[in-house]
Amino acid sequence: MAAEPGIHQDRTPDPDRTPDPAEAGTAEEGGGRHPVDEILSPWKMLTSGLQHVAAMYAGVVAVPLVIGAAAGLDTGDTTLLMAASLFTAGIATLLQTLGVWKIGARLPFVNGVSFCGVAAMTAIIAAEGGAAGLPVIFGAVIVAGLLGFLISPFFCRLVRFFPPVVTGSVIALIGLSLLPVALGWVTDDGAEGEGASGKGVALAAITLAVTIGLNRFGRGFVKSVSILLGLVVGTLVAIPMGMTEFTGLGDADLIGFPTPFHFGAPQFSLPAIVSMCIVMLVIMTESTADVIALGRIVGRPADEKTIAAGLRADTLGSAIAPFFNGFAASAFAQNIGLVAMTKVRSRFVVAVAGAFMVVLGLCPLAAALISAVPLPVLGGVGIVLFSTIAVSGVQTLAQADLGKTSNSLIAAVTLGVGLVPEMSHGFYSQFPDELTIILDSGISTGCVLAVLLNLLFHHVGRRTPQEEEAPEPAVTH
Repeated sequence: MAAEPGIHQDRTPDPDRTPDPAEAGTAEEGGGRHPVDEILSPWKMLTSGLQHVAAMYAGVVAVPLVIGAAAGLDTGDTTLLMAASLFTAGIATLLQTLGVWKIGARLPFVNGVSFCGVAAMTAIIAAEGGAAGLPVIFGAVIVAGLLGFLISPFFCRLVRFFPPVVTGSVIALIGLSLLPVALGWVTDDGAEGEGASGKGVALAAITLAVTIGLNRFGRGFVKSVSILLGLVVGTLVAIPMGMTEFTGLGDADLIGFPTPFHFGAPQFSLPAIVSMCIVMLVIMTESTADVIALGRIVGRPADEKTIAAGLRADTLGSAIAPFFNGFAASAFAQNIGLVAMTKVRSRFVVAVAGAFMVVLGLCPLAAALISAVPLPVLGGVGIVLFSTIAVSGVQTLAQADLGKTSNSLIAAVTLGVGLVPEMSHGFYSQFPDELTIILDSGISTGCVLAVLLNLLFHHVGRRTPQEEEAPEPAVTH
């Protein structure tokens, strides 16, 4: 499957075209190096790696900003949480891309702070009374991460329950669920009111237009870094519009190592541990779907071994993060979209991105510089990235026989229920907190539902004669 949906189509051969998995396998068997394992030129490695950092930066710092506000932290401590999140995200990304022992999927896989735990962590902060809840959160994340690490070899065996109808539905759901994030970036431009201002929309549109134009008319290197160039041009345009903020540069230190347990030694509270263990299962469910999606996009389908290794990196990164005041780590779907769009599949490019994030975590001044990129600019490229993921899901669904009522129903219900939190905010607000942790993550809810429906229709009980044909193959093996 050509997972890269493409912004344009032409008839000329494209040496960077994403091959079918079968094509990739043939190349490896013929002795060639798979694009995932290629080491590109230093300049392309640096610029493409920086592009990954730019695409995920806002997502990484969003969680510490929310948690810092909930805990009543001052600007200095909130900045420390942001730096810690970048530092630990870099470590987790290096684990994923380079791999150590059986840890790391060894795919162009970016890790960052998971949004899944925000509801649980804010609830813990409220129960503990502000900043006193941070050591409780860190203790719970450590336990949840270690538990996830131990069960990873067993959790990965669920892969056989992820045929194309399941993975396609979930991948499409990932992209559609992330689109409101991009639109939120467009509206968060300093304007009053809930709607987007004209300047914010204009800036996002300019960024989007530049990105599309470079992808359509650019060639080679310029085309591969169209997202990064779009961000640069958008930021430059924002300066005369008065939509950039550089005042934070003067207050940022050049070097600042995250102080271990800055907020106190971790505390281990059973209710908090249970909540974060549920969050960790949700993260592992999402990461399983993301590994499968990325494997298809880069032409190296993920088997159980790869998924288990990826989950180990996620969970180990999560267990390590609290030592440096960080939070639970998970895959960043927007970077999967970036891989699909740019067709730069080298895992070493993403390893460079991981190294960048470590440096940003150690250099608050550099982090402050990247944070100067206006959110509407990020929103402009986010629309492309997240929509690319959705289209990749549609391409995967094309491999399933949607003429079968069972498959079309699985896809329809997965998308319908999975999009509930995005279509109706607060829909589950009257449910117990333990349930909203899961239900408010439409991606996780949809993923679990797709697997259960696939079991119901294709693995459980008697089937009708029309259903007696051979079951769909799993996405791996």
